[in-house]
Amino acid sequence: MKLIVGLGNPGREYEKTRHNCGFRVIEKLESLLQTSCQQVKFRSLYTKCKYKGEDLILLKPQTYMNLSGEAIAMAMQFYKLSAKDLLVIYDDMDTPVGRLRLRESGSAGGHNGMKSIIQHVHTQEFERIRVGIGRVKEIPVVDYVLARFNPDESQIMDETFERAAKACLMIVEDGFTKAMNQYNTK
Repeated sequence: MKLIVGLGNPGREYEKTRHNCGFRVIEKLESLLQTSCQQVKFRSLYTKCKYKGEDLILLKPQTYMNLSGEAIAMAMQFYKLSAKDLLVIYDDMDTPVGRLRLRESGSAGGHNGMKSIIQHVHTQEFERIRVGIGRVKEIPVVDYVLARFNPDESQIMDETFERAAKACLMIVEDGFTKAMNQYNTK
């Protein structure tokens, strides 16, 4: 069983912001897998489905970004999952717009959602897909991540969300190393 979590903030005002990249990738996965995160549990929207014989749980925590770890820990405890069963998708300011960085482990790197997950899961040894949103030094971090993509970025990001969703499926089917080799490219 694989728990695939997209990080973001609930509510219409955050729907298409840079900080909601994880939710957007989960939405692409929902489309590819012909399912929908409409069930409410674990302080999240979620669905359970199958892909290539593997049970998948798609999760969009509704706790707001900084408390994402609470929701994830609840789901992991309920399904008796370990950190090796977890895949987290989130926005990354240190990665250029439209790039994906797949990592098997690592620090939070200043991302509050990841800090919360590491705190509640008690390890940083879990798979993650970082979705590049870039950085503009002149704009304060909070203002930047809670802003929407400009029209040029939006087109790039829509393709990026699709690639990230396909990377998730490759991880399930072929393993993390193969997906990392294919998707950690320019």
